[in-house]
Amino acid sequence: MNSINDLKAISKSIKKNILNMAFNAGSSSAHIGGALSIADIMSVLFFSKIKFKKDEPLFEDRDRFILSKGHACLAYYASLFENKFLNQNDLLSFEKNGSDLLGHPVRNMDKGIEFSTGSLGMGLSLGVGVALSLKKRDKNNHVYIILGDGECNEGSVWEAAMAASHYKLNNITVIIDNNNLQQTGANEKIMSLGDLSKKWESFNWNTKIIDGHNFDQINKSLEFEKSNLPKAIIAKTIKGKGVSFFENNNNWHHAVLTKKNFDQAILEIDN
Repeated sequence: MNSINDLKAISKSIKKNILNMAFNAGSSSAHIGGALSIADIMSVLFFSKIKFKKDEPLFEDRDRFILSKGHACLAYYASLFENKFLNQNDLLSFEKNGSDLLGHPVRNMDKGIEFSTGSLGMGLSLGVGVALSLKKRDKNNHVYIILGDGECNEGSVWEAAMAASHYKLNNITVIIDNNNLQQTGANEKIMSLGDLSKKWESFNWNTKIIDGHNFDQINKSLEFEKSNLPKAIIAKTIKGKGVSFFENNNNWHHAVLTKKNFDQAILEIDN
């Protein structure tokens, strides 16, 4: 397992590559804010928790990762780059003609992407199906899913949550990116989520609340526990984390980076 300092360094690199891809694409569909809010979580998942083999994509004992909030794919691609599934040319091709790296993840096992996602509310249903299949085959693989908090407005999330506890799918861990913002505004104004922890507990999930930018808390929350229940981690995060003029500024849900913005953002992350 990597040290906390190692994970911090990896997260910094992930954040810089999020910005590099967004700037190079010059696209308003590059979702910067929600990618930065999960960068710290992704560094822990991909360098401390998820079992995989780069040279054997269908490794039988691999864990599964599903980015249900697929619009945050910049953080996913940057994590795959750090694990050498992708190279610099791949990153620079983001959202270009003929690229394998689109605005939402598309299955490509050679690039480390096992699931196509982006239709919000579907990732947990997909994960329940995968986890149930693993259980029926007596496999010990784990399924990790990242959901957006605004995504929890979707009824399909709660249908899947009921199914996961009913089937005792303790091989699922869901991490909710609780940054309190969604595409068109604050969760409170669009559809209040109330107490997310109590909601997940009421669906019979083992629930934890953590600081989604505290590496020690992220690490500990993902440790194995003896339980028959699926696990939901409510990660309190900051949208646009790491860049002062992005943080909690929903204008950067998706926006075009100017050279000035880009240079300033890289400087802040470096420092």
